[in-house]
Amino acid sequence: MNNKKIILASGSPRRKELLSQIGLSFTVRVSEADEHTEETKPEKLVCILSERKTLAVWDELTEEEKKESILIGADTVVAVDDRILGKPADETEAFRMIKLLQGRSHQVYTGVTILRQGGLQPFEEGTNTCSIQKKQFFEKTDVLVYPMSEEEITAYVKTGEPLDKAGAYGIQGSFAAYIQGINGDYSNVVGLPVGRLYHEI
Repeated sequence: MNNKKIILASGSPRRKELLSQIGLSFTVRVSEADEHTEETKPEKLVCILSERKTLAVWDELTEEEKKESILIGADTVVAVDDRILGKPADETEAFRMIKLLQGRSHQVYTGVTILRQGGLQPFEEGTNTCSIQKKQFFEKTDVLVYPMSEEEITAYVKTGEPLDKAGAYGIQGSFAAYIQGINGDYSNVVGLPVGRLYHEI
């Protein structure tokens, strides 16, 4: 990592667990970026929002922190038939989302943006400025969910687990009982494709 300090621009406990799982030391700086956008394509949306989150934290860093750091931001959405499902507003919306996902496959997209300070670049005559190096990518994983009865959906929603998660479920929680299979990166579904992230860094 070239002795750079890693900063995660996310307060997600799942992303923190995934980074710790692969042995990376990091600090957390939570982004307060505006997440409103008119973008409807999930692969573009997650890249736009991950970049916004990362830039919002980058702007808060001191010049010394920018020199020493690799900053990572991410955004995850669930999509079914290209319809984006974010975090449910309440239990009623969570129920509707799970009912839409049960008995079929859907896609989970995570966009990742990595920022670090690059070399000196000409800015104005006689001055130099440090450029920002950006890497960005997204991962897509297909997830197949077993058929669920309305009673099963209600019971899951009542656990409270869906309310802070895109698509109203967490694959690493009790919803694992309803996952029939996945095609792609499991950690991507949790919220951060750490294998690819490690190699991109």
